[in-house]
Amino acid sequence: MPQHNAFMLINGKIIYEGSSPSRKEIINPATLEVIGSVSEAGDTEIQLALNAADRAYREWSRLTPARRGEMLHRAASEVRARVDSIARLLTMEQGKPLAEARGEVTSAAQALDYYAEEAQRIVGEVLPTNKDDTRSLVIRQPLGVVAAFVPWNYPVLLAAWKIAPALAAGNSVIVKPASNTPLATGEFVRIIDECLEPKGVINLVLGSGARIGPALISSPVVQKVTLTGSTETGKQIMGLAAPYLKKVSLELGGNCPIIVCRDADLDAAAQGTVYRSFRNMGQVCNAINRVYVDERVAEAFCARVVEKASRLTIGDGLLNPDADLGPMATAEGLEKTRAHLEDAVAKGAKVLYGGRRPENAGPGYFFMPTVLVNVNHQMRVMTEETFGPLAPIMTFSDLEQAVALANDSPYGLVAYVYTASLKTAFYLSEHLQFGTVGVNNVTGGEVAFPYGGWKESGMGVELSHHGLNEYLALKHIRLTLL
Repeated sequence: MPQHNAFMLINGKIIYEGSSPSRKEIINPATLEVIGSVSEAGDTEIQLALNAADRAYREWSRLTPARRGEMLHRAASEVRARVDSIARLLTMEQGKPLAEARGEVTSAAQALDYYAEEAQRIVGEVLPTNKDDTRSLVIRQPLGVVAAFVPWNYPVLLAAWKIAPALAAGNSVIVKPASNTPLATGEFVRIIDECLEPKGVINLVLGSGARIGPALISSPVVQKVTLTGSTETGKQIMGLAAPYLKKVSLELGGNCPIIVCRDADLDAAAQGTVYRSFRNMGQVCNAINRVYVDERVAEAFCARVVEKASRLTIGDGLLNPDADLGPMATAEGLEKTRAHLEDAVAKGAKVLYGGRRPENAGPGYFFMPTVLVNVNHQMRVMTEETFGPLAPIMTFSDLEQAVALANDSPYGLVAYVYTASLKTAFYLSEHLQFGTVGVNNVTGGEVAFPYGGWKESGMGVELSHHGLNEYLALKHIRLTLL
């Protein structure tokens, strides 16, 4: 397989070799072949990126929102024109099937288009004062340089969720992709850079988060930090930002529950459970990690889940582009999935389906979608975010118990509910401690609506005009008329 070495992009220039001696291999998780390498940024590249972003911000922020929008629309069009090449890189380094990778890149282009328009609707206020010769105006202005830390599970889409609103609002951006998935993010950033003026508005640096994070966050140039990652990493980012009181947005762990009520459409609920539990091998922050089903319909529901899970196809996403599932992205993720499964079985859980490596899957990090029953909250699979293809199913006797079980978690990103009763839908939606509640659907984040977590699932929001406001500062102008 041809080598695809990752690059940095600073002030419009491609850099393949950083000044740091550190280098990391990029592994195809389906074949375990080395497909490229990452050269880590040293102090020189980090400072060059900071200088470029700071300088470009001064010009970019003075452009009209309409002018910035024109360039973002152009970038979206270019991304769509190159969707196949970006998607191929994404599948090679992350593992998801090619059809799914194409969908991710297309959704990233949609985010660019959305914020190209939304930036022209940034609103302020004119407020009455207690003096007849005085007016008060409240306006929103860009913050400055944004440091954006992008995860490996959706390295193009989640980059877009940060880059698009930040640029549309008038900020410049330094992107730090995950070290195991830098290729697709890099190509996405390069296409955006080709469409923007001045150069330096968007930059890309490579390396470990442990090194790059402190260097960017401690810089007085950076005014905003945004991260999608684990709750543990989010707390580390907050700790780094705290001494400087920098504005932080964090989209973190989910450990998301689904509640299937007695009156639910069991076929639809089972289909939703299988889709949202196993899509991208469960490596999604809004994946269903905990399934709670009314004990009176549990047997029928479990049978449907097993039947639908057994239909899923697994394979190398390049050789089988329309497969439902590829490998897991990392050896560490596969090891954690196995550990959670072993812990559950040791404590009394029963495997209804899966629980092993699929036959004839090849050498990669493959694992079958797995359905468990007889689980409880003493098992790691119910209390920790697995981030793998496990669907543990637990029963409840009434709605009060269902709510208590679902809320028994430090996380609060997304919850799902299936019921035919509007009264039950409202009861559960209003009592569940989550930033998003899906009722009779398991669709993910949609660009026009806010997406953010409660409790230890994060702070701030992404998407919608609320997400745009995360990259803007409020200013009050009090004006006396002369």
